[in-house]
Amino acid sequence: MSLKDTDRLEAFSDGVMAVIITIMALEVHRPDAPTWHALRADTPDLLVYVLSFAIVGTYWNNHHHLLRATDRMGAAVMWSNLLLLFWLSLLPIFTGWVGSFPDHSVPAGVYGIIGLGSALSYWILVRAIIRANGPESRVARAIGSDVKGRLSLLLYGSGAALAAVSPIISYVLYAAVAVMWFVPDRRLERTAPQPEA
Repeated sequence: MSLKDTDRLEAFSDGVMAVIITIMALEVHRPDAPTWHALRADTPDLLVYVLSFAIVGTYWNNHHHLLRATDRMGAAVMWSNLLLLFWLSLLPIFTGWVGSFPDHSVPAGVYGIIGLGSALSYWILVRAIIRANGPESRVARAIGSDVKGRLSLLLYGSGAALAAVSPIISYVLYAAVAVMWFVPDRRLERTAPQPEA
């Protein structure tokens, strides 16, 4: 069995996402004392870590299904994939910032901008794949009007804008995006080629 170009791209992306998650995990500090109070004091740090882990995890999962349904790729696909990895690589930095200042609007808003940049990059990647594979390709048929992709952009943008009103509203909107994408896109799963026995 020969490797497709998409296999190499997927392996590289998997490695980058694994490093991103590792950096985030290393940034989470253990509680200072063996008490519930100490654990409660670290709750914002832990919650934003869980959210960021869920975001990277859902990108990793859906990215896998997207590339499995892709037959051809070109330079635009590779560059847009790098753009996605760039935005995701910013998550560890801003995860720590939000964990340190969960009640402040600027970290909450910037976290939403990172989410928006990631979602927009994924949307660009999907469009580049469709261009490389044609309007009748499996990816094009599976994506369709891409309601989930457009809704993600709206929720991240709204969360970033509403951070000045209430960071809590922002976090709820960001979590809603993660929940929405938690289950891999079944449209892509159905169109991916099945492995040979």
